[in-house]
Amino acid sequence: MENGEIPENANEHCPGPQSESAGKSDSCQGCPNQEACATAPKGPDPDLVAIAERMATVKHKILVLSGKGGVGKSTFSAQLSFALAAMDFQVGLLDIDICGPSIPKMLGLEGQDIHQSNLGWSPVYVESNLGVMSIGFMLPDPDEAVIWRGPRKNGLIKQFLKDVYWGDIDFLVVDAPPGTSDEHISIVQFLQATGIDGAIIVTTPQQVSLIDVRKEVNFCKKVGVPVLGVVENMSGLCQPLTDFKFIRGTENGEQIDVTEKVIKYMRENAPEMLDLVALSEVFDTSGGGAAKMCMEMAVPFLGKVPLDPKLCKAAEEGRSCFADQKCGMSVPALKSIIEKLLAANQWNQELQMNE
Repeated sequence: MENGEIPENANEHCPGPQSESAGKSDSCQGCPNQEACATAPKGPDPDLVAIAERMATVKHKILVLSGKGGVGKSTFSAQLSFALAAMDFQVGLLDIDICGPSIPKMLGLEGQDIHQSNLGWSPVYVESNLGVMSIGFMLPDPDEAVIWRGPRKNGLIKQFLKDVYWGDIDFLVVDAPPGTSDEHISIVQFLQATGIDGAIIVTTPQQVSLIDVRKEVNFCKKVGVPVLGVVENMSGLCQPLTDFKFIRGTENGEQIDVTEKVIKYMRENAPEMLDLVALSEVFDTSGGGAAKMCMEMAVPFLGKVPLDPKLCKAAEEGRSCFADQKCGMSVPALKSIIEKLLAANQWNQELQMNE
């Protein structure tokens, strides 16, 4: 019944929890929510006013969503935040994946604590222009399971929005859990009055992921959140041939490492092969992947990011893949996607005007 929603188990012709006749009208008789509605405070949620005031200093709010877990949504959120900060934007990254907060690790902030000032909760900063907030900073033990029902999760999201002091920032990137559940409904309801620029949806190429992404696109359309675009992540394993380990299998199942021999052979007999990049389609793309789905659902397709082991390592180590030349396969793809996103929404021009 949070925020005046009519409960699913309410009687027909329910007047709504915020109505003055809630719990008292004839249509309320016998409803399991009758007493709760009759005694609940009426009127608009005062916390929404506090959220609107807090978010007034945030220019743009971007949700990063996925229909399915394990598609690299948090990795994309982290690298998007790193990239925007490197472009001199002021950036906040809010992790609302309450049960699986991976953002602290992906930003290299494990073991950090939240501090409070007279302005509210202070984000944990990676750089002076990149702040992070996550329930991961509140857990006494990183291995502790967060076993919370919806209302408690929603309460923490509300607290993040009204109590965290971001200051004047250009972007708030919100890393949401997979699916279209309580956290998604709450973040949209809490931010609706302040304006949400839109959502970036992350998927992998195969149909089992795209089926759920279609639901995510429809969720955005139903709640009025623009889809800024879809990113196809893990779009084929892509790495230099010299990074592969070559093995020979035996009849009894053993694996013999022949990498050194293969590299030596190439170096002596086919040196041009040492510069080749190998691409293997790990997932089935026969259905057309995210590009086809975007065409069918009339939403922008931002591009493909290969499955790059070095990007995975950067995420594990909590660092930006843009800071060095170690993520050669994924960086061009990520840069292209971010540039397309900035150009489509004219955010680059806005930054230049403010300089």
